[in-house]
Amino acid sequence: TTPAERHLLRAGRLGEVTREDGAFRAEIRGLAAALDEPQGRVFRPTCDADLGDARCTVDLSAPALRGSGTVTAVADRRRLTASGLGDYAAGWFERGRLAWTSGANAGRAVEVRAHRVSGATATFELWQPMHAAIAAGDTFTVTARCDERFATCRERFDNALNVRGFPHMPGNDFA
Repeated sequence: TTPAERHLLRAGRLGEVTREDGAFRAEIRGLAAALDEPQGRVFRPTCDADLGDARCTVDLSAPALRGSGTVTAVADRRRLTASGLGDYAAGWFERGRLAWTSGANAGRAVEVRAHRVSGATATFELWQPMHAAIAAGDTFTVTARCDERFATCRERFDNALNVRGFPHMPGNDFA
């Protein structure tokens, strides 16, 4: 309440600020905090870009990488069978993103655990159960995903020039 009687204890930058019990708490970061921030890139064999981002440059809106389906049968909140995706190879959408466009889960998205194809129908198993029940007739879009290996980028996405990993880096057994 008396600014003239202040005493400087520490100088730095503000970090995380939290509010609780009608008060706030501010984290003060010193000069050494800048040393904890990641700088530059990490050298690892796998790619560190996300499929479809500016560094990867793969266009996820391409029909080969994105499909739309309609639920035909439901086993539970994690397993479903859909039509409209029979042209894609089994496993094409594994680790991909399934986003609901209609039904009780409209607007929600989840990661695909398994993708199988049998004739004109596709079966999906999701990593997490959906918030609401899945019903026959619900529609969704599903997008392919990359496993971040050089061979996948080269063969599946024809994007070897934009790999952001170091696949030819010698490993621990090199010596």
